[in-house]
Amino acid sequence: MKRRDFIKKAGIGGVAASSVAAPAIVSAKTKLKWKMVTTWPKNFPVLGTGANELARLITEMSDKRISVKVYGAGELVPAFEVFDAVSRGTAQMGHGAAYYWKGKIEEAQFFSTVPFGMNAQEMTAWLYHGGGMELWEETYAPFGVLPAAAGNTTVQMAGWFNKEINSVADLKGLKMRIPGLGGEVLRRAGGTPVNLPGGELFTSLKTGAIDATEWVGPYNDLAFGLYKAAKYYYYPGWHEPGTTLEAVINKKAFEALDKDLQSIVKNACRMVNQDMSTEFTAKNNAALDTLVNKYKVDVRKLPDDVLGKLKGLSEEVVTELAGKNEAAKKIYQSYDKFRKQVMAWHDISEKIYFNVR
Repeated sequence: MKRRDFIKKAGIGGVAASSVAAPAIVSAKTKLKWKMVTTWPKNFPVLGTGANELARLITEMSDKRISVKVYGAGELVPAFEVFDAVSRGTAQMGHGAAYYWKGKIEEAQFFSTVPFGMNAQEMTAWLYHGGGMELWEETYAPFGVLPAAAGNTTVQMAGWFNKEINSVADLKGLKMRIPGLGGEVLRRAGGTPVNLPGGELFTSLKTGAIDATEWVGPYNDLAFGLYKAAKYYYYPGWHEPGTTLEAVINKKAFEALDKDLQSIVKNACRMVNQDMSTEFTAKNNAALDTLVNKYKVDVRKLPDDVLGKLKGLSEEVVTELAGKNEAAKKIYQSYDKFRKQVMAWHDISEKIYFNVR
């Protein structure tokens, strides 16, 4: 009793109470402003709007404790400098695809897509339940960046062509916009791969700077108006059977967050990853109908001998990448083991069901 009276008279109790309570009040009111740079044109359907949705989810779920502003390609940094901008801390987040950074981290391509490899469902399963996520984090760690799956295009189209592809010989000399491992496969087939950001595709195709381009699928291709610049629309998307898009997060910025905010950022990425796949599945259907029936697009399947040649070359390219260094070998071994296991299951489940339904 005497001790309590002494503290009260000295005013120590008041000081102690304020010094304990103050940090909690400050933390609750702290507002962070994050920048998200992207490789996509601002507000471009699904890809750009997917980045917008990620920003919205983080902002709303955190009750604006983190407010995320999205910058389209070229607004703050060029499209292919997104990874570097996040690594440097110029922006706290980025949204793009791992194959865009192949000049910096060649083995990162395994985390985007592999020609004739796993589809969207299988890629997501490998990342979250097959050890892929841990390997991805390990790969980006030296750059001070954390990766997160934040979208998937599902199986793409082979692309738009201004010349017919009737045989392997027609690939020789073909100048085509195609990124990642698919681009190297085309090179070995005699073509010339060109890496261009999405915003430059229509003009390049229309002016003849390139002979062909892949982008994503009917919904995005319709939005870009690519049917106005090319005659033939080929399938299937052998080069990108299920491309994982990624959020890259500056590690220092992430680690400075309270635990609940870290959880919000991670789970917002998972929500967008799922939502983008379902949106493409929903909207590609109507878009293809519009391209075929309204705009009379000539949709064609690539000849079997062409697909066979591309598959053989893909195996060469992927095997060579896996042998580049120990990191690439480790990632590929994990990827390939999971791919074989999931193929064995899907051969008697998904594949058979598709054939009989």
